[in-house]
Amino acid sequence: MKRFIYFAVFFILLFLFSIFMINPDQKAKATNDPSGSMIRAAKGDTVWVLLNHIKADKREQFEKFVHEILWPLAQKLEPADQQVAKQTRVLHPVAMNKDSTYTYVILMDPAIPNANYQVMYYLKKGYGEEKAKEYSKMFGECFASPQVVYVLIQSQH
Repeated sequence: MKRFIYFAVFFILLFLFSIFMINPDQKAKATNDPSGSMIRAAKGDTVWVLLNHIKADKREQFEKFVHEILWPLAQKLEPADQQVAKQTRVLHPVAMNKDSTYTYVILMDPAIPNANYQVMYYLKKGYGEEKAKEYSKMFGECFASPQVVYVLIQSQH
C-alpha cells in the first residue's frame, strides 16, 4: 500500500506541475550538442529537477526500467514525444547515501510547456495497458520515498 501511495503521489505531482507551473508562453531555446540532443535551457526557460531516492536492492531494476524499457520506447514514438526524451537527462549517483539509498536525478532541461511527462502515458502508448501496468509496478517498487520535484527557472549564467 505504501508503494502505491508513493507511486500515486509521483504521478499527481507531475500532472499538477505540467498544468500549473509551466508558462505556456515560454519557448524552449536549448542548444544542440553534436549528437543532436537538447542539452541546456536558455535564460528564462523552466527546468525540472526530480530527485529519486532508490532502494539499494532495487538499483539495478530502476536502471533497467529507465535504460532498457522507457528510453528505447521514446525512439519509437512521434516526434513531439521524442523531443521530451531529448530534453530529459538522467544522472546516476556515484555513491550510496547515508540512509542506504541511491539518488538518481532526472532533469527536464528545458521542460517543454504543455508536454506530457507522465511515465504511464508513454508506457501505455508504447506497450499497451497490460504491459504498462506491469512496468509501472516495476518502476514504483524501486522508490524508498516519494520523488522530490523542483521547478526552477534558468538564470543568465
